Amino acid sequence: MQPRSRAVLSASALVHNLRELHTRAGVPLLLPVKADAYGHGLAQVVQATRDLPEVWGYAVAMPLEAAELAALHPDKPVLLLTPAAPDEMQELSDLGVLLQVGTQEEVDALPGTARVHLKVDTGMNRLGAKPDEALRLGHLLAERGQLSGVYTHLASADDPDLSSARRQLEQFARVQAQFPDVLAHAANGAGVLSFGPLPGMSLARPGLASYGYAPDHLRDVLPLRPVMTLSARVGAVHTVQAGEQVSYGGLWTAPHDTQAATVQLGYADGYPRSATGHAHLWVQGERRAVLGRICMDQFMLDVTGLDVQAGDWLEVWGEHSVHPREVAAWGGLAEYELLTGVGRRVQRMLNSEG
Repeated sequence: MQPRSRAVLSASALVHNLRELHTRAGVPLLLPVKADAYGHGLAQVVQATRDLPEVWGYAVAMPLEAAELAALHPDKPVLLLTPAAPDEMQELSDLGVLLQVGTQEEVDALPGTARVHLKVDTGMNRLGAKPDEALRLGHLLAERGQLSGVYTHLASADDPDLSSARRQLEQFARVQAQFPDVLAHAANGAGVLSFGPLPGMSLARPGLASYGYAPDHLRDVLPLRPVMTLSARVGAVHTVQAGEQVSYGGLWTAPHDTQAATVQLGYADGYPRSATGHAHLWVQGERRAVLGRICMDQFMLDVTGLDVQAGDWLEVWGEHSVHPREVAAWGGLAEYELLTGVGRRVQRMLNSEG
């Protein structure tokens, strides 16, 4: 059975981004690969990065992701960024996964074999221990020989005003200074782009930036490249007569006879329904509009005057066509939402040559 759509990952773009971020941060990278590597494909991203010296290890958000990643034998450390349930800790520890802890209860539930990174809450107010409690827990874990790292998460490093992020880093520095012999990390992608090297840090955790995206005001800091090119197959080409309507709700009426290609990609695959009325593709050097409402499994595209046939592949977004940030903007989405929404029906492929 042939795929109707495919997301091709450029290994060269991914490696380029990681090397740029590594140079900017001045430390090795703990590469976030949660949410199927931000929609790009976990196995493909690991394949492209497992031998990179710039990548120290991988970070995931869910225990099932940690288990899936461990099964790929990445030969690099894996950190779980959220708390594991007590009955999951031993299995994860046996897989070699580094656990996150941020409460006394989580520390008490740890098996003796577990190695952990202590999460310090410096202002995100999502997970972790406040600095004073983190100091107490950190000393307890160090005495047990279980403390491998300390870290925090910056809530607003993507804001042009970095005063809040700086306050977070100052709070974290109090804890970090007490544990100089373990790994320390704080900078997400925006943190790496905004601050560059940070004193005392051992690692950086650039997420979306690794895959080629930066906040508007930080895009010129590094020449990041989008890693994913999304393409879809044409299912059919037909003529819409002048005056006929296209798709649900009849939102578009043909002003003249129009050749329409039915493209086999829809909102169930991650092409946002909310982009209706704005979306377009570049086809054979021309900008062509998506006609009418985007459907669950397909959309219609004006290909009048072009040589487009059933079975052809059309590029939906990519580095050299429609930029994914445009598609996200049409749909009122953040780039995070667009990329992680690419569905499982879309075949992931790694292009090791490009």
